[in-house]
Amino acid sequence: MSSSQPFQLSSPVAGGRKKKSRFTYKQLQSLSQSSTTCPLRVIALIDYDAFYAQCEMVRLGVDESQPLAVQQWQGLIAINYPAREYGLNRHVTVTEAKTKCPEIIVQHVATWREGDDKWAYREDAAKHIQTDKVSLDPYRLESRKSLALLKDYLPAPPVQKVEKASIDEVFLDLSAQIYQILLERYPELRYAPYDDPTENLPLPPSTALDWQADALIDLDSAETEDDDPDWDDVVMNIGSEIVRGVRQKIREKLKYTCSAGIARNKMMAKLGAGYKKPNQQTIVRNRAVQHFLSGFKFTKIRNLGGKLGDQIVETFGTEEVTELLKIPIEQLKSKLGDDTGTWLHGVIRGEDHSEVNSRTQIKSMLSAKSFRPSINTTEQANRWLRIFVADIYSRLVEEGVVENKRRPKTITLHHRQGGQTRSKQLPIPQGKKIDETTLFELSKTLLGQVILDGRAWPCANLSLSVGGFEDGVSGNKGIDIFLLKGEEAKAAIDIPRSNTATPELHPDKRRRLNNDAPNIARFFAKSESTGETNDDPEEDIGDEPDVEGQPHTPPQLHQQDIASYFCPACQKSISESDRAEHEDWHFAKDLQAQDTPAVSAPTASNSRPPGPSTSTSKPKRGSGASTRGRGSKQPEKGQSRLAFG
Repeated sequence: MSSSQPFQLSSPVAGGRKKKSRFTYKQLQSLSQSSTTCPLRVIALIDYDAFYAQCEMVRLGVDESQPLAVQQWQGLIAINYPAREYGLNRHVTVTEAKTKCPEIIVQHVATWREGDDKWAYREDAAKHIQTDKVSLDPYRLESRKSLALLKDYLPAPPVQKVEKASIDEVFLDLSAQIYQILLERYPELRYAPYDDPTENLPLPPSTALDWQADALIDLDSAETEDDDPDWDDVVMNIGSEIVRGVRQKIREKLKYTCSAGIARNKMMAKLGAGYKKPNQQTIVRNRAVQHFLSGFKFTKIRNLGGKLGDQIVETFGTEEVTELLKIPIEQLKSKLGDDTGTWLHGVIRGEDHSEVNSRTQIKSMLSAKSFRPSINTTEQANRWLRIFVADIYSRLVEEGVVENKRRPKTITLHHRQGGQTRSKQLPIPQGKKIDETTLFELSKTLLGQVILDGRAWPCANLSLSVGGFEDGVSGNKGIDIFLLKGEEAKAAIDIPRSNTATPELHPDKRRRLNNDAPNIARFFAKSESTGETNDDPEEDIGDEPDVEGQPHTPPQLHQQDIASYFCPACQKSISESDRAEHEDWHFAKDLQAQDTPAVSAPTASNSRPPGPSTSTSKPKRGSGASTRGRGSKQPEKGQSRLAFG
């Protein structure tokens, strides 16, 4: 394309000096870091055209000119563009749609049916609202497939920054990728003169940029197309090339069309994506932002369509961007508060520094059903819980729960009876794999808790959700599993970990026992006699709640051992829960008494036993007493001591 030409040797001059770009080398560098404040930033939004309808068109293999709508019960949730030419929208009924457009295909969404374990497309689904539940799984699957294709097409992270905004919208931060392309096409940009990052960039070539078939927003009133482009125009042009390639790849591989918006931030890209549809992309150059926004009601701008938008309309008596632009910032702040007023002042001028968040992992999954008429028995509720579990589990499989890549920590049941909604929650056991049986048993337990509370019937709505997702570690096992062999190890993988197992000491530890003084051997002998080891001080026992929501009992607190332990060394009665720490203290004292050079003895300040049985006090902070790992070491160059206290 024309923008790949080398720099002009004779740049325009002003006052005898070469004219420079208004952007600096430092700002160019911030482009490589995808900085949200970079004035050269390029953000795109890919927006699928009538996504649900396209999914059904591709699945059914119908011609793209065929009018089609997606039905859910007696309403329409998606209408393709050929059908919209007949004046149809999502507010019309199925009967009205067929009257206005007799050749329209009306496809009901897939449903789960009471008693089944898999969603399916059913011709009679609309007649079974009492026994069916809507499934959007077919569209979720296509959305994931599309996202994977898009990520494969773009450069790998961290250059790639992709945010799934919804099932049919994806934000792209193209800044870092464009930076790489700029340096390839214009190697002169690699180094700042005199190594001064505040130096202005040279101007790009003055030849016209090729925007191909893009919808290019007209420039602001103070700008003209005769003006030479600056680097913000060049990066937008490169961004349009990338997005055009993304849309073409999706079209080739998945047969879907998308529209796109390309601008300097997420807000403007979102508005641009919806400006020209279907199957077009709109570029909002920096010099065209104000002209573009002047054509909108501010209630159409992201985050201004709800209660805040209504409040602003009521306060200032207008919903036009052009009218709000006339209001001073101090007046906006006085009416709306400092933060909201300042934010609004920037938004209506096209400012948005929100980040494209590349984290696309879900936080929770929910499956729900409203009952008309209400259900009245535990048997009915359990049949729906089984459907919810199957629905959620199929999505967990896609998320990687089988391979233990990601798993939820909690399961929650929401129950509505009359005007009251109640929620019950349980932890999902972390010691074994998640399967449908486990989730179903937990959900029945939650329902039982609701029933015990009373007023469970008639039930108007049930929903089941899992949340608290965390990354799993494939093949992770408890420490005692590694000490078993053969069939014992195989069997232990599927049962809860035993907290009272006595692992064998590592060979290295045994070697040290043989060579060290008898006092050390006595210490380990005491530990083994109580079923404990000190091999792994980070082993966490007793923190995770079990299925009933009660904490596990630490192994040293069996009912028969709750009585005090009498220490023969110091003739004191010690709580059994403090026994291990107390013996540690004696061990440290033994080491100190040996005065062995290979083992440094703890100082008196940090070698006291637990509980009130000792009179040794802690040193005051800042007193100069040495602490473990610090001693009297002086700070290195460039460091300073922190004042504690």
